[in-house]
Amino acid sequence: MKVTVFGSGYVGLVTGACLADVGNSVCCVDIDENKIQRLLQGDIPIYEPGLDRVVLDAVASGDLTFTTDAKKGIEHADVIFIAVGTPPQEDGSADLQYVLAVADTVGQHINDYKVVVGKSTVPVGTCDKVEATVAAALKKRGVDTPFAVVSNPEFLKEGNAIEDFMKPDRIVVGTDDERAMKRMSELYAPFNRSHNRVMFMDRRSSELTKYAANAMLATKISFINELSRIAELVGADIENVRNGIGSDPRIGYQFIYPGCGYGGSCFPKDVTALKQTAEEYGYHADLLNAVENVNARQKLTLVEKIKSFYGDDLTGKTFAIWGLSFKPQTDDMREASSRVIMEELWAAGAKTRAYDPAAMEETQHIYPNQPNLSLCGTKEAALKGVDALVICTEWKSFRSPDFDVIKESVADNVIFDGRNLYDPEAMADKGIKYYAIGRGLSLAKA
Repeated sequence: MKVTVFGSGYVGLVTGACLADVGNSVCCVDIDENKIQRLLQGDIPIYEPGLDRVVLDAVASGDLTFTTDAKKGIEHADVIFIAVGTPPQEDGSADLQYVLAVADTVGQHINDYKVVVGKSTVPVGTCDKVEATVAAALKKRGVDTPFAVVSNPEFLKEGNAIEDFMKPDRIVVGTDDERAMKRMSELYAPFNRSHNRVMFMDRRSSELTKYAANAMLATKISFINELSRIAELVGADIENVRNGIGSDPRIGYQFIYPGCGYGGSCFPKDVTALKQTAEEYGYHADLLNAVENVNARQKLTLVEKIKSFYGDDLTGKTFAIWGLSFKPQTDDMREASSRVIMEELWAAGAKTRAYDPAAMEETQHIYPNQPNLSLCGTKEAALKGVDALVICTEWKSFRSPDFDVIKESVADNVIFDGRNLYDPEAMADKGIKYYAIGRGLSLAKA
């Protein structure tokens, strides 16, 4: 099948590459000429494990091409994916200008039946707006070319996007157009070999499903983080509590890991956008507001522990920061807890020495002239001359460090762990002062 994907960012590039990997002829369109040139030269502009191999193989086979020519892309396609950005506006609602700009472009150039697929995460009712925009452009041309607009939200986890696309839990498709259903079923057939994962539903339900999924996961994270605060107050260990409730199959273990807050490009933006959608319909979403508030407070929990240990004035103190990305296996620092923590430390007069396996370049881009930030080439280098170690991201390489090196390098022999990587009693046995999330009982023993 011939597929065109508008937008060569994270979602668009993964979608295009994976569809090309199974033999479709895919053309990725982007208005950013620099990005297209980089892609044509085999330079992948985003960090995602395995993506470079899939892209380069598909380009070499001729199944994946890149262009800035929208007309060429539209004429190429049986199916057109819209995978452009929907950044939050000041009120938290999603900005649809790029989605609707693509829809207008489609309407200017289609000459035969096309399926137009909304892949970007968008508010409920966006497909209706896309349909109206395409129709208006066709009317302006004086033609009545048939088309269908379909909702097909992505459920990709950063760091595992290729696996998620190739072996999806579900493929949600919102449409009542039978011709579009047939075409989408054909497109996704290679990913349905063991059993059918396609779920057809109406467009608005499909659009809401995406927001609902991310809001539910964010709620689980904020719930366990709220419990971690209570655990510290009552002298319980949140890790024991997590195991106790996670063993219940109705709850499960996924997304109930306490930490220093969630971040990234999806959860914060989507919870806010869903809350804003509810407000537009006259409903105040109390639970979603609570999820946001708990998360904002949780990002400060390590700073609170640090100030409890040292006092509010951190002038003259230097902290090693392990982990800058919002989660492992990505260089994405959007809404990352590390940013809040470092900025609070700087404001209190401290300096930081930071290391991340993937996000060093992104950190330099965000903080190009920050005098209180030193970026280090290894996690060990980040420890040199520091008073304490702060862990913000649970990269595997941080799980079993050389604690003798930590003791030798960290002046005050203290770790503030925002991801509960270590056992408090083991840290006490090593003579390391250890402050984690919600581990009141174990901390008391230490």
